[in-house]
Amino acid sequence: MIKVLIADDHEIFRDGFKLMLSRNKDVELVGEAENGRELLEMVKELQPDVVITDIKMPIMDGIEAARQIKAMWPAIGIIGLSMFDEEEQIMEMLDAGASGYLLKNVDKEEVQEAIMHVYMEKTYYCKSTSQKLATMVARSRHAGPKQEKIDFNDREIEIIKLICEECTNKEIADRMYMSVRTVEGYRQRLIDRMQVKNTAGLVIYAIQHELFNPK
Repeated sequence: MIKVLIADDHEIFRDGFKLMLSRNKDVELVGEAENGRELLEMVKELQPDVVITDIKMPIMDGIEAARQIKAMWPAIGIIGLSMFDEEEQIMEMLDAGASGYLLKNVDKEEVQEAIMHVYMEKTYYCKSTSQKLATMVARSRHAGPKQEKIDFNDREIEIIKLICEECTNKEIADRMYMSVRTVEGYRQRLIDRMQVKNTAGLVIYAIQHELFNPK
C-alpha cells in the first residue's frame, strides 16, 4: 500500500479526495491536514510515501511545507495541487522539491497515475498543463535531461506544432484534412516515440528540441 497524506484548507475538497482515494486498493489515505504547519506535524508522525498538498494554504503554504519536508525527509514524494492560472506558483512548488503537480479539476485516473509516478521517484506533469507552464518547465531544470532528438516527417511536425498551440483533435483534423481518429492515432504515436506520458510531456519535448517555438 502507498501511504498518502493530503493537505488542503477546504474540507469539501478533502472529502472528495478522500472518497476518490478510497476506491484505489493500492493507496491508503493515512491523514489529512488543513494547513502547512499541520502537514509538517502529520508527516513527522505518519511518515507517508506521498504527500498531495494545495499550494495556497493559511498559516504555512504548500511551497514552504514542501521545502521543509524535502529537507527533513527527502524520500517522501510531493505532488502540488493548483488552479489553472497559477503557473508561477507551480514552478515555485517544483523548485521547493515537488515531483509533480495536478490541477484541481483532474479525474481520479490521473490522480492515481500521478501518485504511482511520484511514488516510483518519477516526475509527473498534469495532462491539462497550459502552453505557458509547459514552456516554463521546458526551460527549467525540471524538464530533466534532454532526450535524443527524433526525426519527424513534415506532417508529424505540423501536428506537433498544432498540439503545442493547444488545438483540439477536431481542430487539427479540420486543418490537416484528416479524420479525428487519424489525429488521435498520430497524437498517441508521437507520445510513444518521444517516450513521454501525455500531451504536457509532448509539448515540453517539442520546446526542448526546437520543434515548436512559443511566442
